[in-house]
Amino acid sequence: MRIQLNEQWIEIEQGMTLFGLRQRFKPEADVVIRNGFPANNDQALAEGDGIVLICRGEQPSAAELEALMVARHTPGVHQKLKSATVGIAGVGGLGSAVAVALARTGVGRLIVADFDLVEPSNLNRQQYFVDQLGLPKVSALQQNLARINPYVQIVPWHLRLTAGNIPELFAEVDVMVEAFDGADQKAMLAAAFLGGCPGKPLVAASGLAGFGPSNSITTRAVGRNFYLVGDLESAARPGEGLMAPRVGIAAHHQANAVLRLLLGETPA
Repeated sequence: MRIQLNEQWIEIEQGMTLFGLRQRFKPEADVVIRNGFPANNDQALAEGDGIVLICRGEQPSAAELEALMVARHTPGVHQKLKSATVGIAGVGGLGSAVAVALARTGVGRLIVADFDLVEPSNLNRQQYFVDQLGLPKVSALQQNLARINPYVQIVPWHLRLTAGNIPELFAEVDVMVEAFDGADQKAMLAAAFLGGCPGKPLVAASGLAGFGPSNSITTRAVGRNFYLVGDLESAARPGEGLMAPRVGIAAHHQANAVLRLLLGETPA
């Protein structure tokens, strides 16, 4: 009889019970999940059951965590993502959410850059916590990503990006993400990256403030290897701030565009 144990198919004999399985493979496990539901009593196993055995507080090995995290991925995706490097310029509302999505998806290496510190006003939309106030954003983000997926390599740069250092810092990326706030910064990065790293795609954003319709945020090609996310209109200004839901929608458009590019598809 075949079942899945911690997302790996194994053969077991007929009549094996749930707690018998635990005793054989992981007797120290204090959480037992069968087909998505916690199990508190012993029960017979059936063909095709999915069992997860967990020790509270235990950090799985790289191989175990990889198997568990990517079990719901589209087949064939993970190996391509594991070998990829993605750059993220700016790790505020957009960039921190993009980084979290890519770490959860299993992108192998993230190069993140930002000169800013975590401030109280950031907490309405950025992937940080109250106890991280005052930390460099790249350091706080590195901490948070390590709690999600400790086997993703994070390269943090706590500095101000310029036209001069962008091509060098992001020379190794497969895809670049622009996640700045200001229009002048966005234009500078686009020019510096597309000019200094020819042939590599850039995913930028423009127009995501307020609480306008979700579906007005789109992903479109605006040039060779240049993709833009947003509604192109709703800039942050008095009376129209940056808020978690719409910023999150745009960030996940960007993250999905990155995945499509890494997998050889055109963002749309």
